[in-house]
Amino acid sequence: MTGTIKTLTAKGFGFIARPGEAKDLFFHSKELQGGVTYESLQVGQTVSFEVTEGPKGPAATNVQLVG
Repeated sequence: MTGTIKTLTAKGFGFIARPGEAKDLFFHSKELQGGVTYESLQVGQTVSFEVTEGPKGPAATNVQLVG
């Protein structure tokens, strides 16, 4: 699945906007893969990810930059 980084926080987590979905998807910096660091992420970048059920609802895992 792919989406766009919508929000990044100073606490090491953010939200991904998904096409066709009204609710943004939570992700934590520990889920970044492929050598990506949280500090290198920018709002608007396209990422790929998997959706899993977290303690507070759906969350993104295996988050990687696309391109």
